[in-house]
Amino acid sequence: MSLRKRQRSASSSRLATLSSPPSPPRAASSSASSPLLSFPKADLFLRLHLDPSPSPDDDHHHPALAPFLDLHVSSASLNRSRYFAALLSDRWCPPPSSSSSPAGRLSLAVPVSSRPFHAHVEVLRLLHTLDFAGTIRAPADALDILPVALQLLFDACVEACIRFLEAVPWSVDEEARVLDIAPLLPTDEAADLLARVSLPPAAGAAAAAAARSPSEAMLHGLIHSAIHGHPVPAATKAFVAMLLKDYPSRDCVHKVLDEAFLSRLDTVKELMGKYASPDFRIAVDSDEREAIQKLNLHSAVLNVKHLLWLIERMVDMRVADNAVKLWSEQVALAADLQKLLTDADMWRNMAPGLPMLVTRCTLRLANSVVIGETLVSRQVRMKLVRSWLPVLNVCRDIAQPMHSGYKSTNCQELEETFLQIISTLPVQDAQELLQQCLGFSTRSVDDCQHLVAAFKTWFRRAARAPQGGEN
Repeated sequence: MSLRKRQRSASSSRLATLSSPPSPPRAASSSASSPLLSFPKADLFLRLHLDPSPSPDDDHHHPALAPFLDLHVSSASLNRSRYFAALLSDRWCPPPSSSSSPAGRLSLAVPVSSRPFHAHVEVLRLLHTLDFAGTIRAPADALDILPVALQLLFDACVEACIRFLEAVPWSVDEEARVLDIAPLLPTDEAADLLARVSLPPAAGAAAAAAARSPSEAMLHGLIHSAIHGHPVPAATKAFVAMLLKDYPSRDCVHKVLDEAFLSRLDTVKELMGKYASPDFRIAVDSDEREAIQKLNLHSAVLNVKHLLWLIERMVDMRVADNAVKLWSEQVALAADLQKLLTDADMWRNMAPGLPMLVTRCTLRLANSVVIGETLVSRQVRMKLVRSWLPVLNVCRDIAQPMHSGYKSTNCQELEETFLQIISTLPVQDAQELLQQCLGFSTRSVDDCQHLVAAFKTWFRRAARAPQGGEN
């Protein structure tokens, strides 16, 4: 639809009126020394006068402002404005008394502001010169004259302003001004401009149908870029982590991180399931199976790294509750990992970093539960220990012969964290899990004081008289 059909002209009736009889132009103040602004081929006088009605956007008083400004203008140039063209059409005839003056006179109301006549004079100048490139040199220029061009239905000027604004960057304040005037812009001609400040209706509907807002889609894309093949992954991950932490909607970040975590977790489960599948071991010969297993395990290590990065973001932002719940339910994944880790030659040759990465994932989530960063039910806490304690036992056993201080430290930290979680459980549940922690005592007694303290706590509580019963 063209500009002519979309522009608003409801306020045109009060913007200008024809005055009769015409009188010679006069300055706004008798002391004014500047000459009357006159354009080539001028045959009309135009008076710009301050609108007596207060502007809703103007909260300031401007006592020193001149009440009007007279200009000598060309009616032929004014006809480039559909508003002026209507005023100067055959329906308007100068009254007989105007013979004393060679031209008629128009009057145009101007809202009160700090520079009330500036934008109107610039638009009138453009009506005469059409020098849009010379006048519109910055977003502020376009934003100053665009409202006046819209009022006067000066289509060429509106199009020039829109074209300029669409092509250049804006400051925050300039974007706010664009948003203010956006409802008045013609949708078709300003489509590219409006697309910078909001999604078009069709895209918005599609986003709603997909149950993912534009912000969520952007955050999802950023996370995907951070964990998939960027040339500088560490720097990219640090930048995306900062964006996630600073994003104002915690719920939005929570949702996006949950989606990413579930996607990576499903990938790890699929890869580990292929390794553990007896059907796969029978279906292919040994050489092909080894090559495929190597590829699968390498991919599993990479995806566990992605999981660890996501877990760190979720814990840091205190949105790891769903991740803890999901991790506590991975009995099958834990079993597949145990199967791999009991095959020492396989994981040492193909996935040497996997035990440490899995331990760190579990430790990060479990530690967030212990220190209160992530609050989950006792059922989830119990399942977290029950599901991953067997994997910890295997990891601890393989870390000790390798004399890897870093890996042994991770395992010992996870031991202590699991024992602390067990201390938060009912006595009967704690009894079941503590019995599975006896493997923590394989080191010297001095090195397993955490286990000693856990059993002392349990025995003290078990010996205590029941609480909350009948008196």
